[in-house]
Amino acid sequence: MTDIEKLTAIAAIQALKARYFRAMDSKDWAGLEAVFAPDLIADFRDSPPMRDESLLTEGAAAYVAKLAPTLQNMVTVHHGHMPEIEITSETTATGVWAMEDKLWIPEGSPLPFKVLHGYGHYHETYVRLDGRWRIKTIRLSRLHIETG
Repeated sequence: MTDIEKLTAIAAIQALKARYFRAMDSKDWAGLEAVFAPDLIADFRDSPPMRDESLLTEGAAAYVAKLAPTLQNMVTVHHGHMPEIEITSETTATGVWAMEDKLWIPEGSPLPFKVLHGYGHYHETYVRLDGRWRIKTIRLSRLHIETG
């Protein structure tokens, strides 16, 4: 790939991640599923305060189906910062994003807190399918969580 092609791919991946955050926070579940490769591996086992083995999911549709009921009535704000994206071939790439999120939990939730404010990193791989970049694998590692 030429340098221009690599820069174009990096810009497309950055826009992809922006759509991920916007779709999640606006509860656009079809839009969220569209940012993923169909065979997505989503690893969020280390995203809650305590490791949860049930948060490893295979498949974009299965991941969104699991996530949507949890977040549907929750106000969420997700920010991604300082992307480190490496184009590894014409159809693959890797990325690490610093992240910050804040979740306001609705009344009646079984969660033991009302607010979560977290910091960490998204570790991702990307694949270009039918000319468009998609998230192939996504893993969230947390540095710090504040709950109240």
